[in-house]
Amino acid sequence: MDQLKERLLIELRKIDGVQDRPSPVAGGTALFYFDKEFAHFHDGNELDLRLTKKKIQALGLSHLKGSVHHPNRSPNSPWIEIRFNDENDVAQLKKLVEIAVGELSYD
Repeated sequence: MDQLKERLLIELRKIDGVQDRPSPVAGGTALFYFDKEFAHFHDGNELDLRLTKKKIQALGLSHLKGSVHHPNRSPNSPWIEIRFNDENDVAQLKKLVEIAVGELSYD
């Protein structure tokens, strides 16, 4: 397993209610918040995260150009693919996951 992905998983397991386990849909690893899937890995360094359209816009995030997995994803989608390449990206992605699970708490 990719070293950064494992580092990210270690950090995400510290968030109450977050678990990683095999994805029933995407294959590979998915993230669940109290049994509700909210993210899954596409590759060793790419996470597809359900963050909500409003949060994506508010945080100034943009959808990946040249996405292999979701090349035609609508800009209005509540999901966003995020690549991580170093420890700083891992820390930032953990913060985004914390925001995402905060949104799930209101569902």
